[in-house]
Amino acid sequence: MPDLRTFRPGGARIVAYVVAVLMLALTAVVGTALPSDIYFTPAEDVTLWIIILVVLAMLHGVGRSFVRADDDGIEVLNGYRRHRVAWGDVEGFAMNSGAPWPTLVTKDDERVMLFAIQGTDGPYAREAMAYLRGRLR
Repeated sequence: MPDLRTFRPGGARIVAYVVAVLMLALTAVVGTALPSDIYFTPAEDVTLWIIILVVLAMLHGVGRSFVRADDDGIEVLNGYRRHRVAWGDVEGFAMNSGAPWPTLVTKDDERVMLFAIQGTDGPYAREAMAYLRGRLR
């Protein structure tokens, strides 16, 4: 049976989606609570919705991040950018004390941050790093 493990951010993911919901709710409340004599031009409406959509896309990028290790290598999705590295190309993993997330280092000295493994997740982050380092051996 293939060994497949996926890691996702814990607290950062929750915060991202809670902030997204709160932002939409606050927008709706403020929009309906404004007096009728206050209005926005179509250009202002479009600008507001573009800003809201960009912020929601950024928050979703945080929430959808993952690190997936399988028998062939490691796949990293940081927001909207995907990396695939074979185990034979991985030199190691670095996570200094106090670092926000670990870094995958390739044999070509390319570095890929592993955003889905947040240092603030404590034991979960340590477990993820131990697993990835164990797979590398």
